[in-house]
Amino acid sequence: MEEADKIFLEYVVKALVDNPNDVKIERTVDEMGVLITLTVNPADMGKIIGRMGNTAKAIRTLLRIIGMKNNARVNLKINEPAGSLRPEGHMGSHGPENPLKTVDQAMEDLKGI
Repeated sequence: MEEADKIFLEYVVKALVDNPNDVKIERTVDEMGVLITLTVNPADMGKIIGRMGNTAKAIRTLLRIIGMKNNARVNLKINEPAGSLRPEGHMGSHGPENPLKTVDQAMEDLKGI
């Protein structure tokens, strides 16, 4: 049951993404422990990372628990493919079409009133 972590990750990730056939998982073992590298379709990056990174944190926590059960240190690296859709922080109702302004920009707007 050496690769229980890889099997678990594959099951969870494929359940989360829209393109399960694009999921690639590589598992390497060295003196530092187990490194699992995850690659997904660029359009699915947001689903894997989650809001404020919470989904990725949860997956990493579960992988560490599986690793502890098998006396191994497990780390997850998520490859960021070119063209992935990564949000620039949590912006609430402000999206790219209505970005937050700096204080200087807001002051300039007020001068025109």
